[in-house]
Amino acid sequence: MSAQKAGTERDKVLADFDDAVNMSADELEDWLATDESKSAGQHRDGEESTGHASGRRIVALLRTGKRELSDDDLAHMRKVVGYVRRHLGQRPAGDVGDSRWRYSLMNWGHDPQR
Repeated sequence: MSAQKAGTERDKVLADFDDAVNMSADELEDWLATDESKSAGQHRDGEESTGHASGRRIVALLRTGKRELSDDDLAHMRKVVGYVRRHLGQRPAGDVGDSRWRYSLMNWGHDPQR
């Protein structure tokens, strides 16, 4: 892949991630400490949910300089964008303020009520 094409792809991932993640690192970190956050998502054998673990990684990504992001970081950012887009397409009817749907999205750094 040419350097120009690689730069364009990287810029797209960063822009998509910035659009998908609408919580700051501090807001997300505070949210991840709540019982609501810890209860959202699928858990295996009492382990941390995938979304909660992703949220911790997103906090780290938000605190990392864009030039310092690795290919693995960019891959996780793509995963976050895909998850947020898919999940937004599954919005339940009615008030979602206290819903597991919203809580799951927030674990991935997106508050749909913003």
